[in-house]
Amino acid sequence: MLGDIINEVFSTSGLFTLLMLLLLQAVLGFDNLLYISIESKRVGEEKAPMVRRWGIGLAVIFRVVLLFIIVGLFDAIAEPLFGVHLSKFISGEFTFQALVTMAGGAFIIYTAIKEISHLLTVEFIEHTDGAQPKSVTQAIVKIVAMNLVFSFDSILSAMAIANIKTLDAAGHPVIHYQVWLMTIAIVVSGIAMALMADPVANFLKKNRMYEVLGLFILFLVGVLLVTEGAHLGHLTLFTYAIEAMSKSSFYLVIFVLVVTDIISTNYQKRLWAQKEAELFGDGSEQASRDGADAHINRKQLKT
Repeated sequence: MLGDIINEVFSTSGLFTLLMLLLLQAVLGFDNLLYISIESKRVGEEKAPMVRRWGIGLAVIFRVVLLFIIVGLFDAIAEPLFGVHLSKFISGEFTFQALVTMAGGAFIIYTAIKEISHLLTVEFIEHTDGAQPKSVTQAIVKIVAMNLVFSFDSILSAMAIANIKTLDAAGHPVIHYQVWLMTIAIVVSGIAMALMADPVANFLKKNRMYEVLGLFILFLVGVLLVTEGAHLGHLTLFTYAIEAMSKSSFYLVIFVLVVTDIISTNYQKRLWAQKEAELFGDGSEQASRDGADAHINRKQLKT
């Protein structure tokens, strides 16, 4: 048994598949890491690193367990649990995966909207770490639960990559899923997330202007999950089928958001530098130019 696992992992095809799985986990794990960073700050600065470590550690264990469950019960999970057919208003055949994906996406959308509204209404932005304090247990439970929601997408995507198709004695196709390769990819990605969690959280803390960007990315993740769950459940509203948001569209929107935010932030800093120069200078156009030049020089010194 052990020899078969070693041969499967360290074969040329096995190593290539493992590399693809690690890249997949890295891409799909970004939104999870972002959620962990935002959620962990609710417990306070001192306890947040511990919450992130425990949350990621438990999430990796449960994700491996979920992997074996999904592989073992894949056909049962794909079967519809119930259907809804209300004339021309709504219809669908919902599987367990569709329900979990939709519920998780809806909760992420709710969390993002709540955090954004909190940032708009809080009196002292620099001294707040969330709309409402939470206990360590609550934060860890939420991190683990949301990690499992993200896991459905990543595990099913991994299953599409890590499989070997063979024929049985009767000539029927049989799919063998490379579970141990997927397990290694999950553990390695969990270690990477644990190493990156604190730097990401510290970056968001020191650059609060990017926190809003992170929340909007989280909102898009929720939209992606809701539409994907609705598509899996063949949901139609008023005879219009709900199509899943494509991954390419998702990453394109994120790219545009990031570029726009960076340009907007730099432009805003330049405007503040010009305004500051005008206030402390003679209010002339030359003072405004001096402020812009000073801002550019400070930026060049940092780089």
